[in-house]
Amino acid sequence: MSQSFRLRDKGRVDRSRPVSFSFDGRTLTGYVGDTLASALLANGVHVMGRSFKYHRPRSVLGAGVEEPNALVTVDRGRGRIDANILATTLEIHDGLVARSQNRWPSLTLDLGAVNNIFSAFIPAGFYYKTFMWPRAAWKSVYEPAIRRMAGLGPPPVDRDPDSYASQFDHCEVLVVGAGPAGLAAALAASAGPGRVILCDEGAEAGGALLGDPAAAIDGLAAWDWVGKVVAELSSRPNVTILTRTTAFRYGTQNMVGLVERVSDHLAGSTPGILRQRWRQVRACQVVLATGAHERPVLFRGNDRPGVMLASAARIYVNRYGVRLGSRCVVATRTDSGYQTAFDMARARIATTVLDMRASIAPALSAEAERLGIEVIAAARPIRAKGGRRVTAVEIEQADGQRRTLRCDLVLMAGGWVPVVHLFSQSRGKLRWEERVEGYVPDAATQAVRCAGACRGEFALSSALKDGFAAGQGAAGGDPGAIHGPPTCSSTEAEVDMRDVPMSVAADGGMAFIDYQNDVTTKDLRLAVREGFHSVEHFKRYTTTGMATDQGRTSNLNAMAVVGDALHRPMGQVGITTFRPPYTPVSFGALAGNNRGELFAPVRRTPTHDWAAAQGAVFEDVGLWKRARYFPKSGESMDEAVRRECRITRAVAGVLDASTLGKIEVVGPDAAEFMNRMYVNAWTKLKVGACRYGVLLRDDGFIFDDGVVGRIAEDRFHVTTTSGGAAGVFNLMEDYLQTEWPDLRVWLTSTTEQWAVISVQGPRARAILAPLVEDVDVSAEAFAHMTVREGRIAGVPTRLFRVSFTGELGFEVNVPSSEGMRVWEAICAEGRKHGAVVYGTETIHVLRAEKGFIIVGQETDGTTTPDDVGLGWAIGKTKPDFVGKRSLSLPGLTAPGRKQLVGLRPIGHETVPDEGAQLIGEAAPTPFSAQGHVTSAYWSEALDGPIALGLLRNGRARIGELVRVTSLVGEPRLWRVCDPVFLDPKGHRLNG
Repeated sequence: MSQSFRLRDKGRVDRSRPVSFSFDGRTLTGYVGDTLASALLANGVHVMGRSFKYHRPRSVLGAGVEEPNALVTVDRGRGRIDANILATTLEIHDGLVARSQNRWPSLTLDLGAVNNIFSAFIPAGFYYKTFMWPRAAWKSVYEPAIRRMAGLGPPPVDRDPDSYASQFDHCEVLVVGAGPAGLAAALAASAGPGRVILCDEGAEAGGALLGDPAAAIDGLAAWDWVGKVVAELSSRPNVTILTRTTAFRYGTQNMVGLVERVSDHLAGSTPGILRQRWRQVRACQVVLATGAHERPVLFRGNDRPGVMLASAARIYVNRYGVRLGSRCVVATRTDSGYQTAFDMARARIATTVLDMRASIAPALSAEAERLGIEVIAAARPIRAKGGRRVTAVEIEQADGQRRTLRCDLVLMAGGWVPVVHLFSQSRGKLRWEERVEGYVPDAATQAVRCAGACRGEFALSSALKDGFAAGQGAAGGDPGAIHGPPTCSSTEAEVDMRDVPMSVAADGGMAFIDYQNDVTTKDLRLAVREGFHSVEHFKRYTTTGMATDQGRTSNLNAMAVVGDALHRPMGQVGITTFRPPYTPVSFGALAGNNRGELFAPVRRTPTHDWAAAQGAVFEDVGLWKRARYFPKSGESMDEAVRRECRITRAVAGVLDASTLGKIEVVGPDAAEFMNRMYVNAWTKLKVGACRYGVLLRDDGFIFDDGVVGRIAEDRFHVTTTSGGAAGVFNLMEDYLQTEWPDLRVWLTSTTEQWAVISVQGPRARAILAPLVEDVDVSAEAFAHMTVREGRIAGVPTRLFRVSFTGELGFEVNVPSSEGMRVWEAICAEGRKHGAVVYGTETIHVLRAEKGFIIVGQETDGTTTPDDVGLGWAIGKTKPDFVGKRSLSLPGLTAPGRKQLVGLRPIGHETVPDEGAQLIGEAAPTPFSAQGHVTSAYWSEALDGPIALGLLRNGRARIGELVRVTSLVGEPRLWRVCDPVFLDPKGHRLNG
């Protein structure tokens, strides 16, 4: 198709640089500077999408981020699929491949349009009332169908291969928006020495001026003035101009998030080229010059292709040089609609103005008459007629008579909506301003100033003055040190919407509020009748303002309709909360380089490569890769784990436990610090002794546990769970810095510095004895829960006599650099005795047989030490420790709390699911859960299933029968027993 709808003498596109692109498989041409929307319109393509619910054909409504209709999917090659991209902001480039959305089988023939025929049966909230019966159909019919229909575009299925970056910026003044107010603000602020950043979401600076070339500023045409100011700002070393950059979030302390689209507008998909950059800007002062969006006018059929915002039409005609139609009707409530009418007439489009006001400024009437524009005052549009394109509009005149105007273009100028999203995000307060019929910024809570249209100054002259004053104030400049604000010869009147009539479409038919979600005035009136009067309620009931445009074109019209239905002024209806992001932001931009191994670095123990060579199956434990089990040829996991358990109990087993968290607590007050942090007592612990420590949060619930060894009077070697190391270190450091800064203590994370090799089983001492130097490992000299320093295989070691299996056990701590050498030496000795190397699945079984807990498995964040049988660990004479006062709260001492118990099966050998519910032996259906299974395994030592669980009042119920639920089949009987299944007297570990 040729660009038959181009205007020869208008536009800023580069006609010397044609661009070839495709839409729905058709190859089309445009020019550098076009958006996809402008290029499609230039090629005569008006239908660009289908609405979400009724699948009505839709063209563009706007020309920027306010667009609710023209969403497309972009295929950028190599599996890179971006859905829900606005055609109005997507810059075309050679090879661009775009597809329409929400239609099947094609955009021109969409079978989903049948919904439009039955629209009367699917009003707002119909799904709350419709899918109730039959009950069984929800899972089998309704839910699958709704899920297939949900969503607007296909999600990507492949990994994003593009490159993203993030950086922090600092400046004295950040100006958001490069329209007339923003340019004036940047010009004023840049006269000082402070750093100035000017950002704008568009491809070039200018904002609304790009659609208004006839304006004159400082004696220059608008476009020439924009070029002059941009050149002047670019020449100043303290100014940074960022185009294609959206300010999407305003955080605390003037931290503003920007997304810079670095290469989205470029042809090709060269790997490694940066696509987007997330800039986090900390500014001393922020100037928001974010402009305003135009409001649609409400009448039946106001969504037909060919019906669009008047301001958007000016942009397509003046900036892109697109001829939008041959006959135009401008329905306006403001003087700005006349500027659009004048531009349409100058583009040789027959134009009629439908002014909903009775009084018209003489200057506007005179110019309309000069251009041959018919003006009909005190009239309103009733209905747009047509099919795939508007063909006429029915109007109602002041005398009540109706007439039909033939046209192929209807432009709506319903007033302006200040863009206050970022100001609201900054926690600034909004106020209703009757003059502009909208919300404007009021009290600021941060160092932010608003300028121009975003605070209700819609006239160009006012916006320039306002922006200049805001920039000057933000920079703290001396008014006499720089030239005055830009001047504009425009005589346009200030906007005053008080007493301006507005149609709220009380007539029957479809007058659309939210174009994307197909919310009509009838839907809102229905919501009011059904009791949804709060703005947050009718928004969610009807989905008004929940589309990708986030209510930019719908919120105020929705307030007007609801206000009319409630007989309440618009300003008393309320407004929803503005939350980030302002416009959609790609996950890639937010992630930056923090993905893959850079997001979650893979941590490997010193023996990782050795274990992989032995065929180990790994699992993720936090960021660590740990060997889960070591299968021999043909073994399943269950078979391998049973073998590892059996040999460890009978002979010995060797485990890489390097992932244990390790913290060095050093200093004269180290014992006092430990005494305050842990529930246990530490001041009297002898050097060379170990103690099992329990750490609580301040709410009294278990946070972590581990064995602690006292290496010297002023030094403790603290171990934590593998996944809890960072949390424990942060908690300790937090208390040390904020609660007890007087303590002379230093904390050092040593997890990476120590490799830990656990040797467990009856032959553990015999395996280590030939390798250990300077340490007597005999039972008499080296008792359980002690630590010694010496050498092993010639390497310095901290040797702990501890056990997490219930067997005679040692944990060998050596420098990580020597971990592999010591591992191989221990394994060589182990092979002489028939020992086995085992993994994490085996250690889970062995510790459960002994009744040892795992924090995060037997605990759930609401578990106290007493709940899991660790009340004995609490120092009875300690004056205080973290969480002590919370332990006395009524809820933590109330009878009936869940307590740790063991479970053995009755008449079956089924291993239950972890998380399975515990119910009474004869509990009725539906039942009330009395607890749950925390761990469950097949025990080789007991030749059957075992389980640990938290059961209400569990310790008093040992011997009772309970039932354990299953995802498949009926609940099965289990007997409650002591959680220590094996060697309750501890003969094995004390061997």
